[in-house]
Amino acid sequence: MKGIKIAFGIFKIPAILILLLFCGIGSISAQQNFYDTDQLPPSFHQQRRDLLRKKLGPSTCAVIFANPIRNRSNDVDFQYSQDPDFCYLTGLLEPNSVLFIFSEPVSFKGAMIDELIYVQDRDLKKEVWNGRRLGIEGVKEKLQFKTVVSGKQWKDSPPPVETFNKVLVKYPTDIREKSGASGSLNTMASLLKETLQEAGKEFAAGSLMNALASLRQIKTPEEIVLMQKAVDITLQGLSEAIKACKPGMTEYQAQAIVEFYFKHMGSEYPGYGSISGSGINSCVLHYVTNRKVLEPNDMLLMDMGAEYHGYTADVTRTVPVDGTFSEEQKAIYNLVLEAQLAGIEKAVKGNRFNDPNQAAKDVIAKGLVKLGIISKPEQSGTYFNHGTSHYLGLEVHDPGLYGQLEPGMVITVEPGIYIPEGSDCDKKWWNIGVRIEDDVLITESQPFVMSDALPKTIEALEDLMQQQTLFDQIK
Repeated sequence: MKGIKIAFGIFKIPAILILLLFCGIGSISAQQNFYDTDQLPPSFHQQRRDLLRKKLGPSTCAVIFANPIRNRSNDVDFQYSQDPDFCYLTGLLEPNSVLFIFSEPVSFKGAMIDELIYVQDRDLKKEVWNGRRLGIEGVKEKLQFKTVVSGKQWKDSPPPVETFNKVLVKYPTDIREKSGASGSLNTMASLLKETLQEAGKEFAAGSLMNALASLRQIKTPEEIVLMQKAVDITLQGLSEAIKACKPGMTEYQAQAIVEFYFKHMGSEYPGYGSISGSGINSCVLHYVTNRKVLEPNDMLLMDMGAEYHGYTADVTRTVPVDGTFSEEQKAIYNLVLEAQLAGIEKAVKGNRFNDPNQAAKDVIAKGLVKLGIISKPEQSGTYFNHGTSHYLGLEVHDPGLYGQLEPGMVITVEPGIYIPEGSDCDKKWWNIGVRIEDDVLITESQPFVMSDALPKTIEALEDLMQQQTLFDQIK
């Protein structure tokens, strides 16, 4: 690879630098995004808090903690990822923070407030290592909170939870830091539990999570813009990986091409572990090892999604490694495509959430019987063993109520057939795994397929695989 340069637009990029884009160095802590100009504005998060407040019911307090920092090993942490509900309500990407939302105004330090947030202080010594923090004044200025208190001042300025009959708390999970440190997430969680137990307050989270799910399942126009950006980035990466796909490549090289575009086009992270499975691995639903060499008769299943400003895409395409579908691969692929189109057709306002799933399952059950792979439709779950849809948004499996489909919802439609080696059918079907997945926006009329620009018919995919890509130059 030494000395190879790859043309990318007007730039000449040494191939080795492409690999370095995927290498993490040292400990990466939480850092607020100070640079992008297309982030959701503070008014969005304020509106979300106001809507949640209306759902709480009288004399109720909602408490949402930030995510803890998670350790990878020794003194190296995983890159920080904020709790999606906390991010949705605040826009704050830093740890050691707690949000309180009150159903009605309450007295706090001589003022009447309806929300309160505890945050970590500025710390110039730590910021040299791990990036700038907002601190109290930054949260007021950048995120437009009025009542902001240092987490270290919790004991001196405790939250007025005793005023409320019901306190709904979403506690953080997997806190590994030692308790006792002033202002730490663990300490604040322990202090709140002590306060609630002493006051005899209820602190379940069930109704809070339902209220948040009812909000998050409907995307605003601002959210949809970010989601479309995440989808467009994903499509660009998958398109180039499909062009580059050939025998002798590895699963991880296909993954690397897609994720190169994630970074090049502004995505902060993959939205989930990238799936790049070929041959027998195409039949493993959440395969993320991605180390196998691609062989001529393999199918390559790529299920990947860029995350952009917190919102993730989730798109899957399956292609023949050698560029041409065999007759058996065609039969399975076209059956999955027929099922997907039937599912998308049912992704309309007023239908039940499960309707796309049922439509896809009916098509696959009948098709597998016709192909002689199963003898009865009810056996189809052997080879199509997952649901067809889930909500999409700040999480790849976003929360929702799974009732009727409503405008503003974004769901996946992703049927699949997976026939691993050793299956109880003719060997000619073994190791064929096919999934086709698109991201679908529910509208007032017909479904809008946000990822429809990426080809998915057999003819279009075979044509795409014949096109040149800059990655053909990498040996």
